[in-house]
Amino acid sequence: MRIAPDLLQQIVDHALRDAPNECCGFVWLRDGVAEEVVAVENQTPSPFRFEIGPSDLLLLGDVDDEDGRAAIIYHSHTRSEPRPSQTDINFARNWPGVEWLIVGTAGETPEVRNWRIDPDGTVAETEVHVDDAAAA
Repeated sequence: MRIAPDLLQQIVDHALRDAPNECCGFVWLRDGVAEEVVAVENQTPSPFRFEIGPSDLLLLGDVDDEDGRAAIIYHSHTRSEPRPSQTDINFARNWPGVEWLIVGTAGETPEVRNWRIDPDGTVAETEVHVDDAAAA
């Protein structure tokens, strides 16, 4: 994924604003480049989990691989590193092919990492390229 610095900052700001609770939202991509960040409300505000509401999850239905559009679900981890938890892995099974961007806010500086979680529970990190050209 390529993302402009200002879009990535929107995600980090959301994570910091909602701390100590986890935040959540979507990144809309076209051909692997972030176009838009959509923050949504965590339906169960907690430092340990997030829940995206049913009406917000319907937004994932707008994803159309044929036109190069995709989505990433983002959320924060406020008490642990930005690595998928077992809860994240279980939830990801409902959304095969969707990547997961996690912002860790437990340290002095927020850390952002992106993950692909396969339906079988296999987790693989994917790169986040912060790129001014991605804004063009």
